[in-house]
Amino acid sequence: MLITLRLSGAILVVTLIAGTIAAQRPRATTQDPNATDVSTNMPPPAPAPASVNAKYEGGVFGYTKKMTGTLNFEDESRRLVFRDKTGKEILFVPYDAINGAFNDIKKVQPAAATVAQNAPIPGAGLAGSLIKTTVRYLSLQYSDEDSRVSGIAAFKLDNQEIMDSVLYTLANKAGLTPRGQIYVRKATKETSK
Repeated sequence: MLITLRLSGAILVVTLIAGTIAAQRPRATTQDPNATDVSTNMPPPAPAPASVNAKYEGGVFGYTKKMTGTLNFEDESRRLVFRDKTGKEILFVPYDAINGAFNDIKKVQPAAATVAQNAPIPGAGLAGSLIKTTVRYLSLQYSDEDSRVSGIAAFKLDNQEIMDSVLYTLANKAGLTPRGQIYVRKATKETSK
């Protein structure tokens, strides 16, 4: 009787394990011909203005200091130009050098919340974990063949509407293709060799 019970238990365990393994195998997916992609139904954002307020956060070789200024589309020279508060040209990224562009959103803790978190008041420790702000960065992956410099430049923009507009306009001007939530330059046969 004890042997029969152990044998039955062993068979039950093996059956459960086999069933679990079979359930974990990859399944073939079927595409519903009537389903539509949500992103194709969304209207494109409004075109970006020629100049947008931005804060340079870093990423371009030789420019390590954070600066406030404007991003400007210069279609005649096919480049995105960052100018400081006085309008002086600081740096630029040629449209043809941009390999990828995306909206990078980060939740950060303001300095005031950090100070409040460390205050000797009961419950002040919650201030840091509860108070967060959303910061939006236009991130550009670039590779400039003229200077042989590459990197990822980041520009902080004011709000989501401006971000969507600038990202969409820049992607179109630079000839980038959407891939999910980002825009990329498709590799050609010459670049993939």
